[in-house]
Amino acid sequence: MTGPGGPAPAVTTGEGRLRAFVRVRAGGLPGAFWVLWGGSLVNRLGAMVNPFLSLYLTGARHVPVATAGVVLAVGGAGAVISQPLGGYLADRFGRRAALTGGMLANGATLLTLGHARSLPVLVAACFVLGITLDLFRPAAQALVADAVPAADRTRAYGLLLWAINLGFSIAMVLGGYLAAHGFGLLFWLDAGACAVFGLLVWLAVPETRPAARDRSAGGFRTVLRDRVMVAFAGIIVVYAVVFQQAFATLPLAMRAAGMSSGAYGTVMAVNGIVVIAAQPLIGHRLDGRDKSRVLAFGFTVAAAGNALAATAGSATGYGLAVAVATLGEILVFAITAAVVADLAPPALRGRYNGLIGMAWGTGFLIAPVVGTRLLVIGPSALWLSCAALSLLAGLGQLGLAPALRRRASR
Repeated sequence: MTGPGGPAPAVTTGEGRLRAFVRVRAGGLPGAFWVLWGGSLVNRLGAMVNPFLSLYLTGARHVPVATAGVVLAVGGAGAVISQPLGGYLADRFGRRAALTGGMLANGATLLTLGHARSLPVLVAACFVLGITLDLFRPAAQALVADAVPAADRTRAYGLLLWAINLGFSIAMVLGGYLAAHGFGLLFWLDAGACAVFGLLVWLAVPETRPAARDRSAGGFRTVLRDRVMVAFAGIIVVYAVVFQQAFATLPLAMRAAGMSSGAYGTVMAVNGIVVIAAQPLIGHRLDGRDKSRVLAFGFTVAAAGNALAATAGSATGYGLAVAVATLGEILVFAITAAVVADLAPPALRGRYNGLIGMAWGTGFLIAPVVGTRLLVIGPSALWLSCAALSLLAGLGQLGLAPALRRRASR
């Protein structure tokens, strides 16, 4: 390009390319989405308790490993309730109220857990934490589906995943350092981030729930009669058991191999770094692709990551395994949310997201009990079993693909 003064400065070309890069990946999305994106980033910057909860229980509170698995499973039982309840609240009272209320309740529970001393109080606090931890999520997912056009949803959910992992990668490194010097500050930072996220949405996001005259009759029975949705939720349960091992058993496996909580934090930060680097390169390319094939490929990549973990003997080995599994995670999380948005009627988006959240919670309930017992047998037994489950989820998704395509064609 030339002008009266000769060739345009190279910086103009560079700026144009940068603007085009950003526009393709982030352009055209509504303001409500960006408030949610910013709030999610803040929330994940402070989300330090859950990844280190098994270390908190076994270290600071001296709970035996097997007992800690049961305590974490109680938290998983709460998680089974969490998102169906959040989905009902999002459809009944609105997205803003459900999200803000869930965040404030989660913050209060974190402070209670951080000051608990006896085992009964720890168990009760973990159960309530399981309920409140993801109470906001169906409202957030429904808000994106309400506000973002269908053609842009996969891209939007991918950008949301990017923000979450940007915060997560920083939180894991900082959380690992803080956990090595005591857990008290982790609980306060996490609770504060919850409050900021909830209040930001309450003050800056308009309500997106359909007007009363547009809300058709229906409830969870309607959702449960949707056989395609229920089958898809079953596949997510299988993958959730695998995914949760990164939090339930990976820190224990690394500690048993002589690695510190700081090493675990650094390894898990790899997850966020891979998402930060890879999602902008592939997220916008997923729109229009067959969702079931992308999901099946994501499950297969996750299987490869878990197979690598079976051979790991150092933090570097575990970091490589996490990096590979994360590439599958990018595909699974972006596409899963888009599938639910495709299947759900607008008036029941909260409840549909509640069911998929219940699937995640069920997997999280199963994960620590099964994972800790497999870990007692040996790390190879744990990670190879996870690889097999991931492949099973991929086969199930391919089997469900024709039904999902028929629904999408409507």
